[in-house]
Amino acid sequence: MDIKFINRSTNTIEIERPPGEELLNFLYSNPFGEKLILPVAKQKFISEWYGKKMDSPGSKKRIEPFVKSLHIDMTEAQKDITEFTSFNDFFYRKLKAGVRTIETGIVSPGDGKILVFENVAEVNTFFVKGKKFTLKEFLQDDALAAQHANSALVILRLAPNDYHRYHFPYEGIASEPKKVDGLYYSVSPIALNKKFTEVFCENKKEICKLKTADKGEILIIPVGATMVGSLNNTFEPDSLIKKGEEMGYFAFGGSTVVLLFNSDAFKLDSDLIENTKNKLETFVKMGEKIGTAIGS
Repeated sequence: MDIKFINRSTNTIEIERPPGEELLNFLYSNPFGEKLILPVAKQKFISEWYGKKMDSPGSKKRIEPFVKSLHIDMTEAQKDITEFTSFNDFFYRKLKAGVRTIETGIVSPGDGKILVFENVAEVNTFFVKGKKFTLKEFLQDDALAAQHANSALVILRLAPNDYHRYHFPYEGIASEPKKVDGLYYSVSPIALNKKFTEVFCENKKEICKLKTADKGEILIIPVGATMVGSLNNTFEPDSLIKKGEEMGYFAFGGSTVVLLFNSDAFKLDSDLIENTKNKLETFVKMGEKIGTAIGS
C-alpha cells in the first residue's frame, strides 16, 4: 500500500515505506497473522526482550545500514555515527543546539507526521474502518474525558527514522505523568488503518497535564508501541517548563504523542486541518508552529 503524506516544508506529496512493511501487512491484514502471531508480538515481554537486544554493544552494527536505508540526516545529531554505544543510543540521539527553531503559538512536540482535529468528535468520521473511538477508553478517566469532550486533538506519529525525543508544546507547570498500562501495538499507518481504536486505547501511555498561565490545561500523552521498551521522562515534574524543553524519549520503535487542549485557546493551522480532512498526514518538525494562540 502507498502511504502518502504532505511534506510541509515543500508542500509536496511523498510516499512513506515503513521498515518491515511486509510483516506489518501480514500481522494486521492476514487472518492467520492477526489471530495467532499478533497477540504474541504485542506482549510486553517481547518488547522488553527486543529493547534489551537494542541496548547491547553488538547492536551497533545495525546503525549504519539503518541510516543509509532510511536516508537519515546525521549532520543534525550531537554525536558522530561512530560514537554511539548501541542501536538505542543512536535511536534516541540528541540533536545539536539550534537545529530546531521554537516558533510562536503552540508547537509540535516532535518530528513526525501529524493529524489535527478541531474537535475530538471528528476522529470517528476520519477513521471509518475502526470501531468508535472514545476519550473515556483512551484516557481511562471519566472526569478527564468529560473535561476534554470537545477539545482539539493532535496526533503526532513518529516513524523509526525520526528524531525520537519529544518536547513540551507550550510553557506551563507540568504534572507527574500518570501511567496507563497497555499492550504494544504498532503505530505504523498500516496498523492505524486497521486497528485505530486498539492502537490508541489499548497501548501503553502516560498522561501529563501541562497547566498554562493563560490557555488552560494541555494534556500531553506519549504512547508506546511495538518494540518500544519504555517511555522515558527527562523533565522535573511540578516545575515551570519552557516551550520546547525536552520532555522525554522513546526507545526503539515507532511511537506517538497525543495532545488535547481547549479549542478556544489555540486555532490550529489551516493547512494541517485541510490535509487531515483530505486523509493525509503532514510531516512537521519539533518546535514548528501547529496553532496560533487565540487572544495573544
